[in-house]
Amino acid sequence: MSVFDRLPLLPTTVVGSYPVPEWMERLKTDYYRGRISRTQLQSVHDMAIKAALKDQELAGIDIVSDGEMRRDNDIDYLLARIPGIVIAETSKDFYYDYYDTAVRQPLPLPTGRELSWLAEDFAFTAAHTCAPIKFSFTGPYSLARRIHDRAYTEKRELVLALAHWLNDAAHALAARGVELLQIDEPFLAGYPRDVEIAVEAVNVVTRDVDVSWALHVCYGNRYARPLWEGHYDFLFPAVLDARVDQLVLEFARKGYADLPVIEKFGWDRRVGLGVIDVKSQRVETTDAVAARIHAALELVPADQLVINPDCGLRNLPGHVARAKLAAMVEGTRQVRRGLQAQPSAPAAPGNAAYDPVTQGV
Repeated sequence: MSVFDRLPLLPTTVVGSYPVPEWMERLKTDYYRGRISRTQLQSVHDMAIKAALKDQELAGIDIVSDGEMRRDNDIDYLLARIPGIVIAETSKDFYYDYYDTAVRQPLPLPTGRELSWLAEDFAFTAAHTCAPIKFSFTGPYSLARRIHDRAYTEKRELVLALAHWLNDAAHALAARGVELLQIDEPFLAGYPRDVEIAVEAVNVVTRDVDVSWALHVCYGNRYARPLWEGHYDFLFPAVLDARVDQLVLEFARKGYADLPVIEKFGWDRRVGLGVIDVKSQRVETTDAVAARIHAALELVPADQLVINPDCGLRNLPGHVARAKLAAMVEGTRQVRRGLQAQPSAPAAPGNAAYDPVTQGV
């Protein structure tokens, strides 16, 4: 049974990250400057995760995350623990900076131990919430983009080598009870010609791991700024071969003109619908959220939609993130009530040109 079988129609979730308060940023940076111990930092992370879970539960989110509070950014938490990844300097001026990493010889095969700490992260989260949990990690293609490759003759080889490590981590997570795993590929939109390589690697990551899988592709969210622009048609038809159960996509900021692409190419699995713009501090109204969901329902069946923000919430102030999640939940409930009131009503006629963002909703 999938985790979604136990949830209401149009389940709500987050993409992954949660706001990091300024005091926590200072303490994380202090750790990299040698001013506090790893044990002290661990206590800070534990407290922050419990607070992030509580915020999501109070907002009414159906599937929660740990907020990725233990991770400094989307890359380093994984690369720093994979043997064969060379990091010349492990101190940082600011915790959110990227390490300078390199591969000088082919990566060894995983042994089943090196990335098992991800399973421990999940176990901590599961011990502090009764809600279903989404656990995410950055995908092999995006990880490879941050590595100086001096070992492989082709980019694909490094991407696939990293994919084997992530598959090993996924097996450990599944053994600890994970039901929903998400692969994040925030760099893929910047290199659309590599989509076949990325999909091949995704299938290595998901191989023989019996959980629900999501694939998140956005246009970048570092410091709440997009790194690229474009359209999701670059994913198709290659992504149809991805062994995942859900695509989690960015729509609220960009508009919904890409939604017909999903129908055009016959994507028949779940869609994580971005209805909250995480690059703006303006809080959406519940009516705006409801209108965005209704626009998607013209093209995607209700039982295939999952409602989420565009991307992670890390760069938003805490009070703004909480308000946005509350609006997302209430807007979703508004649509649910309407669907339940008319269970036998025929689907609305298609209107692919309708965009609640550009039309003022």
